[in-house]
Amino acid sequence: MEQVFQVGVISSTHGIKGEVKVFPTTDDAGRFRDLKQVILDTGKEQIAWEVQSVRFFKQFVIVKFKGIDDIDEIEKYKGCRLLVKREDAVKLEEDEYYIADLIGMEVATEEGEKGILKDVIQTGANEVYVVEFEKLGEVMIPAIRQCILDVDVEKGRMRVHLLAGLY
Repeated sequence: MEQVFQVGVISSTHGIKGEVKVFPTTDDAGRFRDLKQVILDTGKEQIAWEVQSVRFFKQFVIVKFKGIDDIDEIEKYKGCRLLVKREDAVKLEEDEYYIADLIGMEVATEEGEKGILKDVIQTGANEVYVVEFEKLGEVMIPAIRQCILDVDVEKGRMRVHLLAGLY
């Protein structure tokens, strides 16, 4: 299971006082209002930063970090990912899962066909799981109760029912 989740990517600076425009990679950008701390992933190291303020502008989140007060201090972090620890992530409802925990999960059909969950597509109605099966190839499975029979995140396994016409 993943212990950190990406919530955004620094796309550019905003103004000269150390603020950044963040492109949110979470399904709810409003979650930034509640963030107290993030982890900046530079690719070489991970740095914990305290969030000072958050506001919204178009599709971006404008974030100011405590102690960063100048454009020159923040500019080098353009393109860096912002992460949160699992314990700081949005709490899930029953039958909800973090996408990061689903990717790579072993999937088995009722008939014993084995596969790996490769991607999750978010649609308006429900998510769709893209599973690469050994014999069936790529199958897109709607994340609905009729198809998803059991999910065990701890063991990294999912049991599914393939409706007629899915493969």
